[in-house]
Amino acid sequence: MGLSVPDRLALSDLVHRYAAAVDDQDVDRALQLFVADGELVLPEPPDVLTPVRHHRGPDEIGSALAAATTVGRTHHGIDSQVYSPGSNPDLAQGRIATTAHHWSRREDGIVDVVWYLRYDDEYVRTGSHWLLARRALTIDAIETRPTRRLR
Repeated sequence: MGLSVPDRLALSDLVHRYAAAVDDQDVDRALQLFVADGELVLPEPPDVLTPVRHHRGPDEIGSALAAATTVGRTHHGIDSQVYSPGSNPDLAQGRIATTAHHWSRREDGIVDVVWYLRYDDEYVRTGSHWLLARRALTIDAIETRPTRRLR
């Protein structure tokens, strides 16, 4: 049996709220989207593009997400979303393709480091809400672009 339309919409909302929280550099808001014992698995770019660093629980995930606040500005565009049902009605998986821009000011100007990435997610329904149980980030490609202006 597949996921219902309301569940797919709720999962999409969760994914978009995560992107918005990261772009707003609001670590606390992003943490609220994980279950208490959630896990975030990140690569070590530019050398390692596959998820290898495990961060569990709000303290570790919060520290990992705080790294995004050191960039001048980010923008995560959701390119595609595919959701699958889990082993019971309160579990689901997702594969989310994203283009993530990371702008920063450097001595030689403003640079945009673009990550073409995907999240492999595991979700759990808690009451009437879906939350992230596990999110693993894989970078498919990294591109660097000069940028003329940054707010």
